[in-house]
Amino acid sequence: MPLVQISVPAGKSAEFIKSVSGGVHDAMVATIDIPSADRFQAICEHPSGWLVCDPTYLGVERSAEAIIVRITMRSGRTNEKKRALYKAIAQNLHDRAGVRKQDVMVVLFENEAIDWSFGEGEAQYSKG
Repeated sequence: MPLVQISVPAGKSAEFIKSVSGGVHDAMVATIDIPSADRFQAICEHPSGWLVCDPTYLGVERSAEAIIVRITMRSGRTNEKKRALYKAIAQNLHDRAGVRKQDVMVVLFENEAIDWSFGEGEAQYSKG
């Protein structure tokens, strides 16, 4: 049930996008117990200058090819699972799409069952 938004620099190939998309999803399946069929992603391309990542914040050397991954999910995962997720995403994107690990930023947004509607104007996860 996570909703994943992936921001990439414009001009990437369909193969690159597919590799990034799969790499993020597979990392979630492997580390935070997401079912493999539970896949909701929005991938957005940004023209030059519209995806801004400080090139040296916190001592991480980022390039103009940086990617931002935002994951909205229900709360409850341990810090260890979250750390494993960050590592797995960075590794998968490096291995599958050639993205430098320094160029992978991941941000988690946690919420509760009532915060989700999967259609029909209903909160399917929330009872009552």
